[in-house]
Amino acid sequence: MDTDQFLVKSALKHIEKASFTWQTPSNIALVKYWGKSNPQIAKNASISFTLNNCHTITTIDFVKKEISDEAEFNLFFEGKEKEEFKPKIAEFFRRVQEYCPYILEYKMIINSENSFPHSSGIASSASGLSAIAMCIMSLEKEINSDLSAEFINKKASFLARLGSGSASRSIEGPIVVWGKHPKIEGSSNLFGVKFPYKVHPFFENYQDIILLVDKGEKQVSSTIGHNLMMNHPYAEGRFSQANQNLTKMSKILQEGNREEFINLVESEALTLHAMMLTSNPYFILMKPNTLEIINKIWEYRQENESNICFTLDAGANVHVLFPENEKENILQFIDNQLSKFCDKNQYIIDSVGLGAKNI
Repeated sequence: MDTDQFLVKSALKHIEKASFTWQTPSNIALVKYWGKSNPQIAKNASISFTLNNCHTITTIDFVKKEISDEAEFNLFFEGKEKEEFKPKIAEFFRRVQEYCPYILEYKMIINSENSFPHSSGIASSASGLSAIAMCIMSLEKEINSDLSAEFINKKASFLARLGSGSASRSIEGPIVVWGKHPKIEGSSNLFGVKFPYKVHPFFENYQDIILLVDKGEKQVSSTIGHNLMMNHPYAEGRFSQANQNLTKMSKILQEGNREEFINLVESEALTLHAMMLTSNPYFILMKPNTLEIINKIWEYRQENESNICFTLDAGANVHVLFPENEKENILQFIDNQLSKFCDKNQYIIDSVGLGAKNI
């Protein structure tokens, strides 16, 4: 794998201090990845919608100091110092320092906040790690002005992946592929790439309403779940199926076949959770209300000839996907029938977005 392209090869300018703020989104995978090898390489390719409203805003203040062997940082999440988050971020910095050695010359003060509940299955690690990666790349751009915008996004995706695989898909939008795939031009295991083909108008400005069934922290983290795929009896079959499904999804997105889209997206969601049910130790992240919502969506789709469908991430919350022209009716449906299955009747209205924003 050609990771040398991300090494710092030129002399860097001296800067005493700098501060950067980025807003980066979460994403929702249409074809899932579940299972990976080190260093953060997915066992199959995946494709996702980049979200717009579910995002992390991160500011990093960099202050020059004597060079050290380990990255030095303080981490504040929503105004409070979060010691429990630090080990994951410290490990991330250890993984990226080979490609960003300059971070060892700065004390970093990291301030982050989410527009959605943390650790509840809305890919908070994707938005969180991608925001840190963009701040680091802003510093690299400041001390090496020769970098192109294209390279910055590619390297940011590469860095973000070393912290959270799905974070590689949160730098750009509206549709991103991560993982080498023979049918996706330019695809790579090292970073996410924008879907390189023209998308059918039906899928433009697609809507995603996230029903907050359970805002609490998941009982089993995604990291543990991925690791359980290592000895999973159905792992190889699943990896092959996912890559085949990505071939199908590429064609669906280009041709606009809505029935096939619905079938494939829902099948992928249920397959992801089937892998959890059949691992050892086994676990269930869906809740009773998750199943209530799924059945209501199926009833609504049949009765109204709707294009509504659902997907799930690694959690209990339900992503309700549909084209923009159905938004008014589906919002009424959610208010009248689905919100009662949500924690305190809460849900997030979102849509497909374009990726990271410098603010």
